[in-house]
Amino acid sequence: MLTEAYRDLKYLLNRSYRKGYALDFVANHYRLTLKERHLLARCVFPDSWIEEVKGKLLRPEDLKGTELAIDGFNVLITLESLLEGRAILCEDSLVRDLKYQGKYKLKEGTAELLAKIAKTLGELEVERAIFIYGRNVPKSGIVAAMTREALKGAGVDGEAILVKSPDHELKGFVSVTTADTAIITRARGVFDLARHVGEKLGKEPIELENCLKNFQKI
Repeated sequence: MLTEAYRDLKYLLNRSYRKGYALDFVANHYRLTLKERHLLARCVFPDSWIEEVKGKLLRPEDLKGTELAIDGFNVLITLESLLEGRAILCEDSLVRDLKYQGKYKLKEGTAELLAKIAKTLGELEVERAIFIYGRNVPKSGIVAAMTREALKGAGVDGEAILVKSPDHELKGFVSVTTADTAIITRARGVFDLARHVGEKLGKEPIELENCLKNFQKI
């Protein structure tokens, strides 16, 4: 049933139906659960969007000597999901989490995860890494402080800043790491940092086709 819903949604999107309307129609028709609807909303796109993102994707070697803006909480949530085996490789080649999670929750392993991210940025030889966090998220100040410590420990030039609207700030950078479509639309280059770190840790995302077929087992 979920695979059929995917096909119908894909058909409508490729004919320029607005995603919200198309998703409502398909989800209601197939009586999808909130989790099934969430999956389709995050991972299914018209072919035109897939081609647009394809032209913006950055390779690891492209990052040497660049300034990279990082959607902090987006990357943390995605990487955690990837390590838990609950992240999906979406149609636009970006990894997204399946958590229906509005805000990031500070965990015991957050500092260690940030250290691994910072180490990876050092290996990628970025010139400067700018982590951007929403200041309205609980304990965002603590996460930002942990990020600064991680960057310092890895010898990476960078900063962690707290802002009212991360999306607005991120749209002002040339190269970003995020899975947020509104930010990607404005960026020239996009790097999937969560996926790259996950691969270095031996974790691969679930292919969308497999997820559609075996969603109840995930």
